[in-house]
Parts: sequence; structure tokens; C-alpha cells
Amino acid sequence: MKATYHKYILNFKNPSGTSRGVMTEKETWFIILENQGKKGIGECGLLRGLSSDDRPDYETQLQWICANIHLGKHQLWEALIAFPSLQFGVEMAFQSLDAENPFLLFPSAFTNGTKAIPINGLVWMGNEAFMKQQIEEKIAAGFGCIKLKIGAIDFDKELQLLQFIRQHFTARQIEIRVDANGAFELSSALDKLNQLSEFELHSIEQPIKKNNTDTMAELCKTTPFPIALDEELIGVFSMVEKEALLVKIKPQFIILKPSFIGGFRGTKEWIVLAEKYQIGWWITSALESNIGLNAIAQWTFLQQNTMPQGLGTGALYTNNFDCPLEVENGHLFYKKELNWDFNFEDFD
Repeated sequence: MKATYHKYILNFKNPSGTSRGVMTEKETWFIILENQGKKGIGECGLLRGLSSDDRPDYETQLQWICANIHLGKHQLWEALIAFPSLQFGVEMAFQSLDAENPFLLFPSAFTNGTKAIPINGLVWMGNEAFMKQQIEEKIAAGFGCIKLKIGAIDFDKELQLLQFIRQHFTARQIEIRVDANGAFELSSALDKLNQLSEFELHSIEQPIKKNNTDTMAELCKTTPFPIALDEELIGVFSMVEKEALLVKIKPQFIILKPSFIGGFRGTKEWIVLAEKYQIGWWITSALESNIGLNAIAQWTFLQQNTMPQGLGTGALYTNNFDCPLEVENGHLFYKKELNWDFNFEDFD
């Protein structure tokens, strides 16, 4: 078996804003396996400044994987415990290699085109007019659940945007999730949660920065509406650490990004623990190309979670790979009549 790795820069169609800044491009890495004429591909979805494996030796680890690919998926996964995006890339590449079609990793009613995955519509940060325009577009496109990034513009303006939605749509008509990306100060977080609760929100992701576990536990206990942990899960590797975190904070939800938490196996560990403690969960992509998004979507369908998932990011880039994934009416569909625009020879 031969393994190679390749860097690929994804270019955003529009600069995309979060509370951590504005992104114009996204670096990703592909692992390509070749065995007896068959090829498989895995995406290592690194997000600089956020992934726990954003380290100077990242490419050195990719070289090590390619030199030691004979160890196989399970042994490599164990050895890469501190590199969750590489664990994911390795898992995906082996799954792709073993499949009849390198892009049909987990055949199901989803990949047959008979079932779809409900997803949230993502509203990126920007000025008030830009965010309002996105909200109107998402609702017109049939989304029953929208997710707003908050914490970057004036909080009162963000409240006005929520007020705008609720003036036209009840909580039963449109579910609203907000994601603060850790933007709230510890001292004022509860006050802001109380103000937000007026708009009957489904949940808020990561209201305060990670590693403030005492404050986060207190917030989860006193919050007027559910809190979902997101960044808090990054860098928590062992089952013992994962369980200790959930027992201490007792969140209402956790959000699972396979690229950040050790791929399918790492995600499954969090799901098992969440269900043990009656904590809700959903799965979200993390700005991967359509290669990674395709694998995450197929695997997510098999988990049979009926909540809207966070999987609709494939259209963000100018140089993504055309694929059978399409968003319609607030759902992600796999249109098997559509072809992949991906050529392995381009990465030789």
C-alpha cells in the first residue's frame, strides 16, 4: 500500500466572519491511499487557531503516517491521539479505499437518495444589514432551523436581529440556535443569556471561552435556555477526560465535529457518554471541503439523530469539488445522479 499527502487551499466566495475574525481561505490536507490499483481519500480538516492539532509538527506527522501506513487504521488512530484531524483523515482514507466507490463510504437510504438529513441554515457574522439579508434568504429557502453567529457586533444589534425574526416567525415555525464562539465575558454571561431567552431560542453554543469549567458548570445549572458545548470538547482526548468534563459541566447539549474530536471513533465515544448522561447532541462539519463533508454526512445519517445537523457548508468555496450533496428546503440530499468533479491524477 502506498500513501501520499497533499495540501489544498480552499478559497471563500465571501469573507466569512466569526467572533475570532474574518476568514478568506481555509487550509486542508488530503491523505490518498493506493493499493492494487484502487484509491481512497481522506481529508484532514485542520482549522488554524482552533484545532488542538494546529502545531508546527503537523506536516511531519503526515509524513510519518505515509511512512507507517502499513500499521493500519486502528494502530494509526491510537498513535495519533493528539492529532484528531489526522485521525479523521486516516479513518476516512481507509474507509474510502475499502469501499467499492471511493466516495460512497457508508451506503444507506441517504446515499440511495430516498432519505435526507435535516440541517440548520448558517447565518455568518457581519453588519446588521448583511445578517438580516442572510436570515431572509435562509427562511425563504425553507430552513426550519437557523443558526446565527453572535458576539462580534454590538449585542443590542444582535438582539434586534433576533427580535426581527420573532416578529415574523414563532419558535414553532423557526428554531433559532445561536453560537457565541466563547465571546461573552464571564461576569456578564448570565445577564446576556437572560436577555437572549426572551426570543425562545433552541440553544446557545459556547457562551464563554473554553477551560472556564467552574463558570460553565454554573451557567449550565442556572441558564434560562439550553447551553451546547462546542470548543469545550477540543483537546479532550481520553474517555476518562471526556466523562469527567460532562459530569462536571452537565451541559444540555454537545456539538460534535469529527475533524476536531478524533473522527468517527472519537465522535462515537462522545455520543456514548452523552447518551449515558441524557445529554443531547448533534454533528457539525468544520469547514471541510466536500470530500470531508461527504464522509461526515454519510456517517451522520447512520447515527439516526432526527435533530437538524450542522452540515451545509459545501457552497462556501470557489474551488470546492462538485459532488452529489445538495441542500434543498432545509435538508441535505445525496443526489446520486450527480457526479463528482474530482480527479485523483491531479494529486499525483
